[in-house]
Amino acid sequence: MATQDATATASAALQTPGKRRSTPFFRTVRKFWIFYVMLLPASIVLILHNYLPMFGVIIAFKNVNYADGIWGSPWIGFDNFKYLFSTNTAWVITRNTIAYNVVFIALNLGIAIALAIMFHEMRNKAWAKFHQSTMFLPYFLSFVVVAYLGMAFLQGENGFINSTILPMLGIEKINWYFEPKYWPYILPIVNTWKNIGYFVVIYLAAIVGFDKEYYEAALIDGASKWQQTLKITIPLLTPVIVVMTILQIGRIFYADFGLFFQFTRNQGALYDTTLVIETYVYQTFLAMGDIGMSSAAGLYQSVVGFVLVLVSNLIVRKISPDNALF
Repeated sequence: MATQDATATASAALQTPGKRRSTPFFRTVRKFWIFYVMLLPASIVLILHNYLPMFGVIIAFKNVNYADGIWGSPWIGFDNFKYLFSTNTAWVITRNTIAYNVVFIALNLGIAIALAIMFHEMRNKAWAKFHQSTMFLPYFLSFVVVAYLGMAFLQGENGFINSTILPMLGIEKINWYFEPKYWPYILPIVNTWKNIGYFVVIYLAAIVGFDKEYYEAALIDGASKWQQTLKITIPLLTPVIVVMTILQIGRIFYADFGLFFQFTRNQGALYDTTLVIETYVYQTFLAMGDIGMSSAAGLYQSVVGFVLVLVSNLIVRKISPDNALF
């Protein structure tokens, strides 16, 4: 009886206003409320622009017609996906997207690290900054501008290469925009030229932050610049390399629309080597008006990209847990 009375008293005390003990969550919110208020605008923007549009994935499973609208259109299950993968186009866009991105990642990784180390070792810092700025400039150019620069070089009769370079080498003029075999080389060159400055800045910023005592100790031990690079710079740079590589692998199913659409002038003769998922989605929607098919291709792209991020991070975590992204 005494135990029941004590329990009832304790329960009443807990239910009494003003004496109720708040949970750790509410104590945290009350303590850091100003930071949550500061976070609120960014959260609202993130929800509106990144999460609400995700409901649009249902379009990939519907036979959308404009009379009934999205919600009123009939469900067709995986028919859009079946049609997509029943054609040779699915293989072409998948092959092109992955192959180009693998080459882009390799070039952006190797060349950017080499240039970042070179800039860091340059004694004349003014020249180093000049080269960095010059290299970074193409990153800010629109692909519309880049496309016109490409035409100035590759145009059939008056292009710089056909009118100047090839005659000097005794080679016949080439119809660049009608010859698919050249574009697996042209596109990686253009992508590297445009984006390499961005990656160089990232790796150079990491290298500048390394402790100078490591290099001073190696210099006292008689280590050459090459040995310092292999034994100090590369190991210290590895976490940044891993993070940047995982982030790029996460977008390995995404192609730069401007590069593959604007720069190639969307030439049908080049589709075998230039058609990627982005341009296919655009053309499917614009030319055929098939919003269901384009949504299916977009969803396929997102799901595979998400899986690739998880797999690549899992591999990194198995090899080096400290360098895993999550």
